[in-house]
Amino acid sequence: MILLRRSSLPLASLILLASTLVLSSPLMASASVKNPTAASILAAANASLAKEKGVHVKVVTLAGTVSSTLVANVGQDSGSEAYVSGKETFTITVTPTYAYLSGSATGLTKLMGLSSAEQKKIGNASMSMKKGTTEFTTFHSDMTSGALAQLLPPVKGTTLLSKRDKATGGYQLTWTKKASTSAPKATTLMIFSTGKTTLPLEDTVTTSSSHSTTTFSKWGEAVKIVAPASTISYAKVFSTKG
Repeated sequence: MILLRRSSLPLASLILLASTLVLSSPLMASASVKNPTAASILAAANASLAKEKGVHVKVVTLAGTVSSTLVANVGQDSGSEAYVSGKETFTITVTPTYAYLSGSATGLTKLMGLSSAEQKKIGNASMSMKKGTTEFTTFHSDMTSGALAQLLPPVKGTTLLSKRDKATGGYQLTWTKKASTSAPKATTLMIFSTGKTTLPLEDTVTTSSSHSTTTFSKWGEAVKIVAPASTISYAKVFSTKG
């Protein structure tokens, strides 16, 4: 899913973990990883993620004085993602047969890269992308459970902190990604459950100019998506006729 395509910070665009956070899997049961190391925790998490049917994700980001929120529901063959930052908004919805994109004028042009003319064709409707097209495949693979493994970092460069998270008792893994020409240095701290399954609970990413907090809840939820009532096909939006 779009929000899962991140080096660290923008899952941009992936709140605070409350003690009332409810997950479908037990969190405080007997430890799922014996003699935990960064490698063993990541291996256990990868195995747990492969079995999950769905999860609810919320990302809150502050970049300078600009705040944004992204909420996503990731299922096995369906999903949704809604992004809001001031007047810039967009929503992506995927079902087993179609993907849909809608949003505000600035959300579609500034964030999603559509031209003004293309955005006007969509208007208040949703652009539809049919199964079998490149566009559908991209959105569907990014926003369904198969993409969850992208959350995990490589073992090399990842450190297990000696102390558990105070709120959850979870394992704490941290890693840093070096600055590049397109992104600043970013440090991530991810908390994993210590129950019978090893799953991400919270993720914080910090750079010199941004701070992002992601929470994961409702692991195992069955995601049900309702297709938009008003749609316009991708072909019509990008048609040069008329």
